[in-house]
Amino acid sequence: MSVESLSETGDCASSGVGDAAERSASTGGQDQGLATLAKALGHPARVQIVRFLLAKDSCMCGDIVEHLPLAQSTVSQHLKILKESGLIRGTIDGPRVCYCVEPKALKRLKELVAGL
Repeated sequence: MSVESLSETGDCASSGVGDAAERSASTGGQDQGLATLAKALGHPARVQIVRFLLAKDSCMCGDIVEHLPLAQSTVSQHLKILKESGLIRGTIDGPRVCYCVEPKALKRLKELVAGL
């Protein structure tokens, strides 16, 4: 269908600007949430870390660096970003930090992606 035929039939005009504004207002928070979580997963190393933690099915108290081809400082930075987004949580266990995936955040991410 061409642009001219859409405007002639009124199909575009009938969708209503008000409807679009209402949808935009109601999904604004969802869009921000999805963007935040997507940004946290926006690097392959962070996706790899999340996959690794999910595969463990429990909190990982050992050294994650041993399982990734990355420097300690790089892994620490990626863990920080994932933790700030809420996708993972870290608890201090003596001299180490135990990391695991936050199930509620993962569920929310799945819901937000499914709602696209």
